[in-house]
Amino acid sequence: MKAFRLLATSAAAILLTAGCGAGSTAETTSGTPAGGYPLTLTNCGAEVTFDKAPERVVLLKSAAVPYLHSLGVLDRATARAGLYPTEYYDAATQAEIDKIPLLTDKTDTSGHLQISKEVVISQEPDLVLGEVDNLSRDTLSAVDIPLLEEPTMCPGNTTKPTFDDIYSQMRTYGKVFGKDAEAAVSALQERVSKIGKVEGDRTAAVLYPTVGGGVTYAYGSASMAEPQLEAAGFTNVFADSKERVFEVTLEELLGRNPDVLILLYGDGDPAAVQKAITDLPGADKLKAVSGGNVLPQLFNFTEPPSPLSVDGLQRIVERFKAAA
Repeated sequence: MKAFRLLATSAAAILLTAGCGAGSTAETTSGTPAGGYPLTLTNCGAEVTFDKAPERVVLLKSAAVPYLHSLGVLDRATARAGLYPTEYYDAATQAEIDKIPLLTDKTDTSGHLQISKEVVISQEPDLVLGEVDNLSRDTLSAVDIPLLEEPTMCPGNTTKPTFDDIYSQMRTYGKVFGKDAEAAVSALQERVSKIGKVEGDRTAAVLYPTVGGGVTYAYGSASMAEPQLEAAGFTNVFADSKERVFEVTLEELLGRNPDVLILLYGDGDPAAVQKAITDLPGADKLKAVSGGNVLPQLFNFTEPPSPLSVDGLQRIVERFKAAA
C-alpha cells in the first residue's frame, strides 16, 4: 500500500492561511478502474501507488472532507488536524467530523498548521491528506507514509482551474478508495448548472486581508476564484495576473476599483475580516465599499477547487444577484 516514489521535488511555496500553495490542476492515474489495484497516480510531481484502498487516513487540511463524505468514506479518517469550521458542513457531514479525533488545531500567526511528524506517525496512517509547511511529503515518504495534496495547491501552478477539476478530483478519490464517483459528479454538475448568474456587467476582486494590519492578498487567474467569479457572472479585475495569489496594495485596488469584494478568511469573526479592508485609509473610495457590496467568505468556499467551491458560488450569486 505504501510504495511511494518521488519523480520530482520542488521547493515549497509558502503563501497563506490553510496551507495556500499552487500546483498543476491535472491529476494523472494509471492502473485499473475504481476498485482495482494496484493504482498509481501522480500528485504534485510525485508518483503514489496504492495496493489497496486506504483504511487509516489522517486529515491535515479540511479540503478533502466534502469529497470523502460524498463517496461515503469519511469514516476512514482516524484523526484530523487543523480547522474545520462548522459553517462548511451539513448536519450529516458534521456528525462524521465530530467522530474523528482532533490532534491539534494550533496554527502560527499566518494561519499555518503546526504539527510534528511524531504525532502523525503515531496514528499509523496509510494515507495523509494535505501537506503542511512543517510536515512535508518528503518527510512522510521517508517513513513510507504516502501523502496526497489537492492538485491546485501543489507548487508551481500557473494553470487556470475550472469546475471540471472538482469533478476530476472526485473521480480520483473514487479510484483511491475503490468507490464509483459518477453519481457524486453528476450531482455536482447539476447543482452548478442550476445556480445561475448575477445580472449586469460587473467586476469583482477576491482578496485575503490580514486582520489586525498587514499584507492584503489578491487572487489571479491560477486560483479557483477566477472560474468561480466567471460562473457567477463577474469579471475578475485581477484576471490578467497568471499567479494564484499575490500581494496587492490599496492603491492598485483603487486603480481597478471593483464593484464587488469577496474577502476570504480561515477562521474567526467575518466582521473583523471586513474591517481589515474597510478601515484602510482611502478604502471608502472603493465602489464595493461605498456601495456595501462586500462579502466575507470562508476560505474553502473558494479555494482549493472542491464541492465547497460550488457552495461558495451559490453564496456569491445569492448575495449579489439583486445588488446592482
